[in-house]
Amino acid sequence: MASPSLLKGIGTVGVFTLGSRITGFVRDMLQAALLGAGDTAAAFIVAFRIPNLFRSLFAEGAFSAGFVPIFASLHEGDGHAKAMAFAREAASVLVLVLATFSALMIVFMPWVVLLIAPGFADEPGLMAEAVELSRIAFPYLFFISLTSLQSGILNALHIFAAPAAAPILLNLTVIGFLLGAAVLDAHRAEAMAWGVSAAGLIQFLWLGYHCWRAGAALKIGRPRLSPDVKMLLKRMLPVAIGAGVYQLNMFVSTSIATLVSASAVSWLYYADRVNQLPVGIVGVAVGIVLLPLLSRQIRAGNEDAALANQNRAIEFSLLLTVPASVGIAVLAEPITSTLFERGAFTPQDREAVAAALFAFAFALPAYVLNKALTPGFFGRHDTVTPVKSAGAAFVVNLVASLALIQSFGHLGIALASSLSAWMNAITLYVILHRRGHLKPDARLKKRVPRLLLAAAAMGGAVWAALHYAVQFAGPVFGPPNAAAGSELMRIYVLAPVIALGGFVFLIAVFLFGAADKSDLKQFRRSA
Repeated sequence: MASPSLLKGIGTVGVFTLGSRITGFVRDMLQAALLGAGDTAAAFIVAFRIPNLFRSLFAEGAFSAGFVPIFASLHEGDGHAKAMAFAREAASVLVLVLATFSALMIVFMPWVVLLIAPGFADEPGLMAEAVELSRIAFPYLFFISLTSLQSGILNALHIFAAPAAAPILLNLTVIGFLLGAAVLDAHRAEAMAWGVSAAGLIQFLWLGYHCWRAGAALKIGRPRLSPDVKMLLKRMLPVAIGAGVYQLNMFVSTSIATLVSASAVSWLYYADRVNQLPVGIVGVAVGIVLLPLLSRQIRAGNEDAALANQNRAIEFSLLLTVPASVGIAVLAEPITSTLFERGAFTPQDREAVAAALFAFAFALPAYVLNKALTPGFFGRHDTVTPVKSAGAAFVVNLVASLALIQSFGHLGIALASSLSAWMNAITLYVILHRRGHLKPDARLKKRVPRLLLAAAAMGGAVWAALHYAVQFAGPVFGPPNAAAGSELMRIYVLAPVIALGGFVFLIAVFLFGAADKSDLKQFRRSA
């Protein structure tokens, strides 16, 4: 049986991440309505992705995988004071690196944008706008990287709520800046870029307060390469490369999309945002909670408990993402229409985004499995193997994107991304299995096929319900190249269809034996 702390932690992070994703959708809906999917929206998306690339390098990827196991091990074996001394040393080095790097990036931003979005060069005004927005938004990297370090400390201390709630502040801040610009008739994309930088500072102050309350306040001193910091840097390097490979996938997709059209960047962005909802709620929660848990159990020599938690994490991930994948694929166009089609967002944008969302949906379980599998390596201080796997997946993504774009345009990029994600997940699973660190237990073997059957039943029910609903209410989600019906009618039709799908899946899961009542009781006890 999985540790109660696993389900409790996943539940806590998942609830707050749900809040983050909901506010993120509000932000995206406003962005689609007020900016559309044209040049200005594409310029902002590129500007926002640049600091997020390096956030993964400096923070979420490298620091989470390198910092959390060391901090958790020190806290478990040497006490709180020793662990915090290491955290403060790491923060001091991080501040120096970030400040220097940020200054250089702002100076050389025109060349960075040209590398990432070469298609913008054909439109000088678009290139200049993207550079300006990128310079405004880039200070976000400095603060969000320190925020990620604070999150790692709090997660290792079993404090999950405050870090999980921090992204909500990002969304609310950007929403506030965007609405303010709309009211004042100011430059909306520029206001959003300023909102991104302001949100980084607000998140840093938020988690700084919670670290102080937990007796884990960070104090920045003279940077010093202590033995523990050297160990951290040694472990960070391959993880940073691995995170860079993943983000490089995103940037390759963006770069190739700019060669299709500026709108293609926006189409892929909006589709990916919908698809990332389950990844954020389930995958991020599983990864955040599982890594420190496995690190402690492996340090204590309790491999059986680590194996049990790894199995349950995979089962839990599939239980939620497989039906989500099927549902999103069946409802790609109604979802896109309901969320985004208003204001500057056109029917042609709807159809393009829906096609990409359909392709992305098939990789949704793979994205979450990657989050559930990588702690099996990081918890054992193996930061090299996931890098190699990610590198192979990157090559697949690049080659497939270039091959498919000729025939399928932006849809080919989405298909290549899905193929790459599945290759990475399968590779990680096979390696863990061969090393004896992941052996599917009887429960997992029994439930996965039944889960797939339940998801298929749900998909059929959703398709039938949508078919009859549209026959009754008319083409509320928009006929080809024509506007959709009223926003309220779209919600009235889509919401019951989704609710029916959820109900059918819940019944099918228990009917087919993919879950049982004891799982619900365990989750309630853990919550």
